[in-house]
Amino acid sequence: MIILWTLTALAFGLVFLSLIMGAKNMGGKTEEARQRSNIWMRRRVTGQALAVGLLLLTVYIQTKSQGG
Repeated sequence: MIILWTLTALAFGLVFLSLIMGAKNMGGKTEEARQRSNIWMRRRVTGQALAVGLLLLTVYIQTKSQGG
């Protein structure tokens, strides 16, 4: 169970990192900066889906293991 909570926390941390990196690249005026920002946005969306999925799985497994 600790492994799932750790993976979930790491996934949320990576989402936060990708949010920061995307915002940093958003400030650029060049086409390259915009492309990098879009790449970071796609990574963030993918990371969010992974993080939410892991969170749901973790809560589901924890609820089932408590005799529910």
